[in-house]
Amino acid sequence: MENQEQRSGRRRSREEANRLAADCEESGLSQREFCEQHGVPLKTLVRYLTRYRREQRGKNQTPQWVAVEVGAKRGDAAELSIVLAGGRRIEVSRGFDVETLRRVVVALEQA
Repeated sequence: MENQEQRSGRRRSREEANRLAADCEESGLSQREFCEQHGVPLKTLVRYLTRYRREQRGKNQTPQWVAVEVGAKRGDAAELSIVLAGGRRIEVSRGFDVETLRRVVVALEQA
């Protein structure tokens, strides 16, 4: 990449900032190493990466089907159990607070 980034006070277009963020993601370097090699302040790169990742997440969000298994009821407490990648599990019992579950799902989607 050209050393145009080294000019101080230069504003980059959204396309330039996104290209820089994509280059950093693909480089395999740490953010600090990438900044040193390209003359970009770390704080600036972090801002570009945050925006770039948020945009990419939005583009790549297509509904996905997941496997669901229906288990036997255990007594009166019918449960909902969601197993996430890496074995993480969310379990709720009958009478759970729907608003709390909604907030958990929103937080997971943003992570």
